[in-house]
Amino acid sequence: MSKRRPYAARVPIEVRREQLLDAAIRLIVRDGYDGVSVEAIAREAGVTRPVVYSAFDGLGPLLGALLDRQQARALDQLATAFPADAADPAEAMLGAVRTMAERVRSDPLTWRPILAAPQATPDVVRRRIDADRELVRGHLQGLLAGVAPGGLDTELASHALVATLEYFGRLLVEDPDRFEPERLVAFAAGILRLGQAEPA
Repeated sequence: MSKRRPYAARVPIEVRREQLLDAAIRLIVRDGYDGVSVEAIAREAGVTRPVVYSAFDGLGPLLGALLDRQQARALDQLATAFPADAADPAEAMLGAVRTMAERVRSDPLTWRPILAAPQATPDVVRRRIDADRELVRGHLQGLLAGVAPGGLDTELASHALVATLEYFGRLLVEDPDRFEPERLVAFAAGILRLGQAEPA
């Protein structure tokens, strides 16, 4: 006799959608995009396939809604971490590094698929990640203009900084016991001090 799936209690549709999106992101983090299907999402959420289809018109719309939600969450965290204007750009940058490191540690389900994109990540996801990266890079370039020594190519420096932050972000999600936020902040502070040092 086959084991019956647990009964899915009636819940408001918006709550159900969030539950299914949560199940989908857990699958992506654990199994990659190849492991995502309506059946897998239903199983992860403890519901039946018809429950999934009652909330979304198939896998494509569900993944589109997930992409919208995760992008909004990531951009919201980035927007609050990087101030639009700052009296002291160096302190603003260190504060942003600290804030983002702490958020990556506390919200790995949002950041792992961005920082450590799993195999077979769809092109539409990679394009969104690339566009969001460029937004952050442009903002960092503006901050660097206020703190960098004269003659520094701030555009190239911002690309280098984004690459460094992404690399350390991956360390935070993949080896959190070894790489803590304060270690990253201390490293960033040392780099800023080197950049601001007067030539001998």
